[in-house]
Amino acid sequence: MSRPWTSDLGDGTYRNPVLNADWSDPDVIRVGDDYYLTASSFGRSPGLPLLHSRDLVNWTAVGHALDRLEPADDFAAPRHDRGVWAPSLRHHGGRFWIFWGDPDHGIQQINADRVEGPWSAPHLLKAGKGFIDACPLWDEETGEAYLVHAWAKSRSGVKNRLTGHRMSPDGRSLLDDGATLVDADRIPGWFTLEGPKLYRRDGYFWILAPAGGVETGWQGAFRSRDFLGPYEERVVLAQGRTDVNGPHQGGWVHTSAGEDWFLHFQARGAYGRVVHLQPMRWDSEGWPVIGDEGEPVPRHTKPVAPAQPVTAPAVDDDFPGGRPGAQWQWTANPRPGWTTRHGGDGLRLTCVRTAYEHDLRLLPNILVQRLPAEVFTVDVGLALDSGEPGAKAGLAVVGDAFNWIGLAVAADGTPRLVHRFAEGVAAHERDAAGSRASPAGRAGLRVEVTAGARCRFFADTGDGFRPSGQFFAATPWRWVGALLGLFATAPAGTGPAGTARFTAFRVTGPNPPQKCTRHDPSHPHHQTEKSRR
Repeated sequence: MSRPWTSDLGDGTYRNPVLNADWSDPDVIRVGDDYYLTASSFGRSPGLPLLHSRDLVNWTAVGHALDRLEPADDFAAPRHDRGVWAPSLRHHGGRFWIFWGDPDHGIQQINADRVEGPWSAPHLLKAGKGFIDACPLWDEETGEAYLVHAWAKSRSGVKNRLTGHRMSPDGRSLLDDGATLVDADRIPGWFTLEGPKLYRRDGYFWILAPAGGVETGWQGAFRSRDFLGPYEERVVLAQGRTDVNGPHQGGWVHTSAGEDWFLHFQARGAYGRVVHLQPMRWDSEGWPVIGDEGEPVPRHTKPVAPAQPVTAPAVDDDFPGGRPGAQWQWTANPRPGWTTRHGGDGLRLTCVRTAYEHDLRLLPNILVQRLPAEVFTVDVGLALDSGEPGAKAGLAVVGDAFNWIGLAVAADGTPRLVHRFAEGVAAHERDAAGSRASPAGRAGLRVEVTAGARCRFFADTGDGFRPSGQFFAATPWRWVGALLGLFATAPAGTGPAGTARFTAFRVTGPNPPQKCTRHDPSHPHHQTEKSRR
């Protein structure tokens, strides 16, 4: 099976990004010799994706920690810019904990004995609007617990500051009204301070937090002997001379081999927020130095760890038993009857009746996954079993604008291949290419994605794959990269409208070696793991 992206180069080095997909606002922890990562999931369900690694380079999907978003009624329709923002993952007292800020409802918390779950029901720790990017800290020396969070100006009128609380050790209540730990309006040149992660090291409280905006910002570090401050600050990672814009917002992890590493994201338009891994050390004054003296590295020696299989989160799916894999999410909380379980392979989607079948951006019943690389090809088989005029199903690229190709039932009850689209400003889809007959209601569907997220659809209705329509550019949604989607709908009405069956979802693509742009043979990324030890 060909994968469109793997970071491990097989020679003791890796290239960035280590996760070349939209794993936005990542946080990472180590438990024993295992590493776990979660990321923002916004309004998609299930939420809070979980990844596992043994070396911080090769990652696999574990599942999701949040079955449904709460309050459930608020997420019955797509809310792609709301929901789960910048979660924090921790391990304390033999349990896994995730805290996050929902900008419209407040700070929530869940926990579990095992990362695979079951996870507890969400507990609303701090109700209100504008509380985001929450992170807890349990001080193992004193037994005290703390919480820090940022602010969303769109909901609260406040931003560019970090607020701290003392917290009960069980993580269920805050013990004070909160205090401003860092007011970045008082730091010359700093703006949009957010995404804090709270740690203890060498007698200091440390807050690692980004500022300067998603596209162009930097990573800051703050330290104080007292939780309430005052805090010193320093920029510890910035774009510098590299092409890695806005390198910030992530997590620090200390390995069992005694190394320090930092995972962060880079915003890449329609591809979303991809994840980079940076080496990290501490200077003579006790401050972290991330990357190559504060600039991102394109390639580096891997963390010291036992050899691991080269892998990346799954993208292919045969849908065994009718169940989608862990790479898939719905665009809102799912409802019973959208899928049918069965004994074989293939995904059976119900043609859900809706008044919004003209606009995929409004549909909750689209099964989506991230764009998995910069250049790749998707193939999937489709069979539409419906005689309902207007019923349709297909493969989509969805963002602020959308395109899809698939099958639609014509007025005379026969299935036809169609390709439709809507621009970002359009409220209704229209044809992107002429339709053609689809014998037996079957088609092979394909989208080829090239650099810059330029896409083109192809279809095979029995006479080989042929291109459909023009090239188009995938577009992000607010905070969210473009998504690949599978869907089935029918016009509003009553009674069953049929089903669509998707088979053999496959993603392939090139995986060329990273060219070295540094010529100093003594540079760390030229060293083998053996020589480094």
